[in-house]
Amino acid sequence: MNRVIIINGRVFTPGQILEHSAVIIEGGKIVEITEGLDPTGYAGATIIDAAGKAVIPGFIDIHVHGGVGYDTMDATPQAIQKMAAFFASHGVTGFLPTTVTASREAILAAIENTAAGQSRSTGGAQVLGVHVEGPYINPSKPGAQPLQHIRPADPDEYRQFFAWNNVRLITLAPEIPENKAFIPYAVQQGATVAVGHSAASYEEVLDAVRLGLSHACHTFNGMVGLHHREPGTVGAVLTCAEITAEVIADNVHVHPAVIKLLVQAKGVERTVLMTDAIRAAGLPDGTYELGGQPVTVHEGVARIATGSLAGSTLTMDRAVRNAMAATGLSLAEVLPMASYNPARVIGMEREKGSLEPGKDADIVLLDDEEFKVTLTMVGGWVVYEA
Repeated sequence: MNRVIIINGRVFTPGQILEHSAVIIEGGKIVEITEGLDPTGYAGATIIDAAGKAVIPGFIDIHVHGGVGYDTMDATPQAIQKMAAFFASHGVTGFLPTTVTASREAILAAIENTAAGQSRSTGGAQVLGVHVEGPYINPSKPGAQPLQHIRPADPDEYRQFFAWNNVRLITLAPEIPENKAFIPYAVQQGATVAVGHSAASYEEVLDAVRLGLSHACHTFNGMVGLHHREPGTVGAVLTCAEITAEVIADNVHVHPAVIKLLVQAKGVERTVLMTDAIRAAGLPDGTYELGGQPVTVHEGVARIATGSLAGSTLTMDRAVRNAMAATGLSLAEVLPMASYNPARVIGMEREKGSLEPGKDADIVLLDDEEFKVTLTMVGGWVVYEA
């Protein structure tokens, strides 16, 4: 059995930080968290000294298109593997490869490839399923989603999306009648449904919540903003307790003051950090591609020809640091937004998202001063070391 013991760390467990503590891992699971352990009694165990480090749950990115030159829509094993390795280097232990609005064939190929990635080790972050963003969105709020492929939900098509039983999250515009009818079906299949790329009114979002919608895709971006007489999509997201809200904390998509506003409105427990990163993440400025469209990255900001933002080049460790700076909250307070909350959104909170006995040993060590990732462990195996 693979036994690993992390010693001398500041261990971030739900509700408390344990100083100079140890995490005992057997068979890929956390079996015990204890203070002041003497590792000499554990012959044959791999010992990891975390002195001067924060020992935290791994980040879970439920909305990410790509990185280091690869994209979910490439639909190749290599793309998944390269993305997984890159994400792990930034503290991600699990992720949902995310599709874009495209042809039926292209989306099905991406979903099938993601399913194959789930069934084998990536050597990096674990593939937890797929996030289908589009094609059932509002053409008036496309962002960088290709307009020519936007369409209303079609039962003949979306039943095929669920053929591999791995769709964890779907983003759609609930104000379109066909899409609204799709919500209960998706929930029944085990997917979480998010409002996004939507012109839904306040009332239309609440109608969708009654049908099972429970999440918001990149809050504030690609949706009707808040007005004091017409609360709009954003007003519903901010005030509806049933909705968890994603935010791209890159300080480009959303101003830091508005990140703070979101966390104050939703609470830490209903806010989710994600990246919406594209294949340009981890690479220098230049011209890249998203959904068949050229994307120009200048000073780390990605845009298509219309000037619309085209995803991001954000990483999850930077999102955590930005959220701390924007809100004034501590690492312990921000961590659930990057770990437990996304796990809960996709129904995996019993296995992942926090450091507790019985859960998967998906663990990250952070430099205690600059909060930089120094080690990432997935299922008890080290997949990245700085």
